[in-house]
Amino acid sequence: MGPENQTYVSEFLLLGLSEKPEQQLPLFGLFLSIYVVTVVGNLLIMLAIGSDSHLHTPMYFFLSNLSFVDFCLVSTTVPKMLVNIITHSKVIFYAECLAQMYFFMVFAFLDNFLLTVMAYDRFVAICHPLHYVTIMSPRICGRLVLISWSISLLNSILHTLMVMRLSFCLENKLPHFFCDISQVTKLSCSDPLINDVLVYFAAGLLGILPLTGILFSYSQICSSLLKVPSTVGKYKAFSTCGSHLSVVSLFYGTGLGVYLSSSANHSFWKTSVASVMYSVVTPMLNPFIYSMRNKDIKDAIRRLINKMPHYH
Repeated sequence: MGPENQTYVSEFLLLGLSEKPEQQLPLFGLFLSIYVVTVVGNLLIMLAIGSDSHLHTPMYFFLSNLSFVDFCLVSTTVPKMLVNIITHSKVIFYAECLAQMYFFMVFAFLDNFLLTVMAYDRFVAICHPLHYVTIMSPRICGRLVLISWSISLLNSILHTLMVMRLSFCLENKLPHFFCDISQVTKLSCSDPLINDVLVYFAAGLLGILPLTGILFSYSQICSSLLKVPSTVGKYKAFSTCGSHLSVVSLFYGTGLGVYLSSSANHSFWKTSVASVMYSVVTPMLNPFIYSMRNKDIKDAIRRLINKMPHYH
């Protein structure tokens, strides 16, 4: 098709999780509830850590960063979805779609890196306890978070610029509830081969390497714990890793589910549901996992709530 015959789109249509009118109100209620719970849960974690001097340690510094990123990740996709449902519209403008795609990638990759940094923190605490304060100094912790942000921002900018070079013609229906890069590139009427290669390369490099780092950290942690003579000592050391392991399993399990479901079948509904687990449900559950399994966080949240003004 020649350029003179192409009609370039200025907007996309997000088909969402269902096109049935009777399912829109239940979906709105469900996702509004999930969003409110996610925002409140992650804000509570951040405020509890910030207001309690006992929690001003590397482990909780990384956890507060993770809570901030989870809050941002869910805020990138769900509010737009809720607005579209309530206004009976499926429209997302081209620039808005690019912005959503960019920020989603930033926060998704940040989640990935922060979980890796948190695994490294636990590795140092358990395997090198005498050098922990030196190795995990405030400067080093700050640098690790800064590096995570820098890689995520640069990687997302690269992908977004590569999408901007693509042409989009008559087809503008996105079978998703947000602008996912893999779905957006499929709509292109120009060759997206370079984009696809870049996405798989980045997902492999920036996904597999951090996961390898996490697995290595926990293999070393398990090896060290086997040498601890007392059962109480083993339990106490590993209890600090339990929450993190649960979050890692949830994040990578659902993330892997997205890619497996999208490659194994062509049902956009199944892929969208898998994406909901990875990008919406996981950020909602993380605060509960950390607060339920961590006495320090529970105590800090309790003190924070007690400090709040109560109106009768």
